[in-house]
Amino acid sequence: MTDIVTTADRHAAAPALAADKPLAIAVLAMGGQGGGVLADWIVAVAEENGWVAQSTSVPGVAQRTGATIYYIEAIPAREGREPVLSLMPTPGDVDVVIAAELMEAGRSVLRGLVTPDRTTLIASTHRSFAVIEKEKPGDGIGNPTVVTDATDFAARRTIAFDMETLAVKNGSVVSAALFGAVAAAGVLPFSKEAFEATIRAGGKGVEPSLRAFNAAYERTRQKPKDTLTATPPKRLDALPETAGHAQLDALVQRIRQEFPAEAWPLLYAGVRKLTDFQDPAYADEYLDRVATLHALDREHDGAARGHAFTVQAAKYTAVAMAYDDVIRVADLKVRASRFERVRREVGAKADQIVYTTEYMHPRMEEICGTLPKGWGEWIENRPTLFARLDRLVNRGRRVRTGTLFWFAGLYGVSALRRIRRKTLRHAREAAHREAWLALAADTIAANYDLAVEVLNCRRLIKGYSDTHARGHSKFDRVLSALPALTAREDGAAWLRRLRQAALLDEEGVALDGALKTVATL
Repeated sequence: MTDIVTTADRHAAAPALAADKPLAIAVLAMGGQGGGVLADWIVAVAEENGWVAQSTSVPGVAQRTGATIYYIEAIPAREGREPVLSLMPTPGDVDVVIAAELMEAGRSVLRGLVTPDRTTLIASTHRSFAVIEKEKPGDGIGNPTVVTDATDFAARRTIAFDMETLAVKNGSVVSAALFGAVAAAGVLPFSKEAFEATIRAGGKGVEPSLRAFNAAYERTRQKPKDTLTATPPKRLDALPETAGHAQLDALVQRIRQEFPAEAWPLLYAGVRKLTDFQDPAYADEYLDRVATLHALDREHDGAARGHAFTVQAAKYTAVAMAYDDVIRVADLKVRASRFERVRREVGAKADQIVYTTEYMHPRMEEICGTLPKGWGEWIENRPTLFARLDRLVNRGRRVRTGTLFWFAGLYGVSALRRIRRKTLRHAREAAHREAWLALAADTIAANYDLAVEVLNCRRLIKGYSDTHARGHSKFDRVLSALPALTAREDGAAWLRRLRQAALLDEEGVALDGALKTVATL
């Protein structure tokens, strides 16, 4: 005999659907930040405490290093009731947003995931810069205060501090710190011990994760928010009484005796940079050059202006003397501190081998610049020979600095710094530097503030190869307007605008427009 199952029977057999609203949590993270681990922890702690939970993920784009949205819904289990859980976050319907980086918090606001009537926002305030921020010649970093102001308005409650730094100090990653902030925020009705048990159940990196978790838990309870500024404060070491080395001690004492206190931190930073770049004798030459400019500063009442001319001379003369050449690049690539930093950043264990692959594209111009001045000029003055040699060297190479061949090669190039001051590149850098400083010295008598801006224009020149060439071109174009600005009271402001325009884009489109404006003054 065949049983007949009616539609009514099937409905009677199916569990009733729960009408309760689940807790909705969105986690926004990038590659390497442990967003998936954090989502798994939240699901695990919910399920261990009698809740029903599920998570999904929506991968983002490579512009944000693989930004991903992990979405979790959780609800207390009810006997005889089957929960209805969604797969995607709905704008205006998310209870908790967890952002592993500050701009991801801003994006969650733009997407409508954060709402003032219901959303608790938990975010790390550190920055992982996007491509669009890195590609600008000047400062393309997004203003963090715009994001914090928006989150203060958009979220019901905000917990925001630098969880990345806190996690690194404890040997873990930001996901563990975010989990600690979630536990302290009380957005899930579970004890701290339940959260810790979830981390222990994972079985990997338990102790570092627990340290970061507890540090973030206590930090959230004590001070849930950091105050951010648009321009982070610059941290320069104060001039010490002694540097711990006879030659450096002499330079420190010279700074103290010959220069105003306003310039001491920058002069000390310059001495350290140039000693590292070349040697203490080169740093002493730097102080000689700045001392000459400081004498001009005193002649033109620089004390009344806080010795601004001397301060900027201390900063940018050091930058000009520590230029990026092939020798410097090779030196930085083979330093033990760099290998240690790379291992630390990728989280390598003591028994793991890490290889770093560098992309290098040398041109014949760099080769000639590394040769003694006479040799480099001899090759450059023979276009046919130069072109043939350029065809041999002007191509991209993937260099594995962990191999004996490439490490030895780069180490040998770095050793050429003993002859750096005899190279063609050094002769040209020195000639350009002296012409620039002479221009600033000639300007100070007519317009003190404009002379300070002439010194600041050195910021336009940076890097090496094509980047260096573009910087030189912009530098020359900006200072081409100097004769028209010297007699103007607002000449310094106009030169500053030209410099800022030059830093807006790589092609110099903004600078073209600014120069046309100056031409009409």
